[in-house]
Amino acid sequence: MEKLQKPKAIIVIFGATGDLAKRKLFPSIYRLYQSGKIGEEFAVVGVARRPWTNETFRENVKESVENSVSVNSDLTSFTSHFFYQPFDVSDHSSYHDLRSLLSDLDGRYQTEGNRIFYLAMAPEFFGIIANNLKEHGLKDTNGWTRLVIEKPFGHDLPSAQKLNDKIRAAFDEEQIYRIDHYLGKEMVQNIEVIRFANALFEHLWNNRFISNIQITSSESLGVEDRGNYYETSGALRDMVQNHMLQMVALLAMEPPIKLTTDEIRSEKIKVLRALRPIKENEVDSYFVRGQYTKGTINGKEVIGYREEPKVDPNSNTETFVAGKILIDNYRWAGVPFYIRTGKRMKEKSTKIVVEFKDIPMNLYFKKEADRVPNLLVIHIQPDEGITLHLNAKKAGVSSEATPIKLSYNNNGIDGMNTPEAYERLLYDCMLGDATNFTHWDEVALSWAFVDTISKVWSQTTANFPNYEAGSLGPKEADELLAKDGFHWWPI
Repeated sequence: MEKLQKPKAIIVIFGATGDLAKRKLFPSIYRLYQSGKIGEEFAVVGVARRPWTNETFRENVKESVENSVSVNSDLTSFTSHFFYQPFDVSDHSSYHDLRSLLSDLDGRYQTEGNRIFYLAMAPEFFGIIANNLKEHGLKDTNGWTRLVIEKPFGHDLPSAQKLNDKIRAAFDEEQIYRIDHYLGKEMVQNIEVIRFANALFEHLWNNRFISNIQITSSESLGVEDRGNYYETSGALRDMVQNHMLQMVALLAMEPPIKLTTDEIRSEKIKVLRALRPIKENEVDSYFVRGQYTKGTINGKEVIGYREEPKVDPNSNTETFVAGKILIDNYRWAGVPFYIRTGKRMKEKSTKIVVEFKDIPMNLYFKKEADRVPNLLVIHIQPDEGITLHLNAKKAGVSSEATPIKLSYNNNGIDGMNTPEAYERLLYDCMLGDATNFTHWDEVALSWAFVDTISKVWSQTTANFPNYEAGSLGPKEADELLAKDGFHWWPI
């Protein structure tokens, strides 16, 4: 059995009083500690503007862990590894104080100078912080230094380029870990294994045998208290540019030569380079946008997007996107990849459906309409697993076929300890494995693809709102597939 590596490091969280730290980071660090993936040689330093003390911070961490994880022991020894420093990102003395705290903790916890700087705050501060970390010698240690960045990474290609230049002035590309939490999900990581470890699929994984692939990521929640952010981002920037295109890349990539970070990334980049660019006058033929109005979810009345707090009452921001993506390479020519994502849809679900082509002459289905194609469904959330839809003989004497399902559910015994996406990604970062983080080339190519769509949408007023909360999105999304002779498979 492979020996568990226990990396040593100090994790500095910028924006430690914010929502992300509380909801995701503290519970993830606790789970790593609880499962023995990190030992006692670690410390977490929270920095933010609030004038908190170590005690206030530890109390906050304790509360966050208790709210999200079943705790089976006293948290005191865990929270004793947490320290707080009030911080102003533009004040030089803050960095000076941080430097002396880190060198003190290095000695106390034998972390060998290994540091992760986690920027859990607004992107406008990324460049300032990165530059000051370099300027004040916080990178100069005997160990390794890594910078973790949350999305949004820019709001279009020029702003992403600008931001990248600022960060790259202080850190090398191999030190930068751009987080996309979708890449930390168990079943997203499983896409590669399903493909490359099964002859049954890999031999058929091309345009000869697959008719289309559908990726759906639907949410039943609205924008909640993120109206401000969402007004400037919309579903296209928030979901398509990163999560959706990353899943397209994993599904479409060629088998890598080796399972190393560079080789896997290189294959993903080739896919993103092969995306067929959409011209401005073609956007409406390939992409559909929507915005929810009031409706009913789980028997409860909910308000429309324009009634949400901090949202413009005449907002032109999309809360739903469906699109048809074509990949112009030898393997995928002619196979549409359909994506859809939206808020306030019928239910929360992320799912990939691979629809296989029918055989040339199907003797078992008398009528064309009764034919049921073979489907491979990868369930990413809430139920993790795989379902294969096949045809088998109908019971009795008839020679007709009926659809059956072969399912594997990951939420059973194996899934009891399925790590959360952030837990897995934090651990990968501590080990120095950047496979499931996005490289700058992937970010740039994704922006280049969506920017044309953004530009056209920002210049034209949409006919919003155009779908009810609790529905499956606007009817135009169904028409997008119908004109190719397909339909969305149920979520």
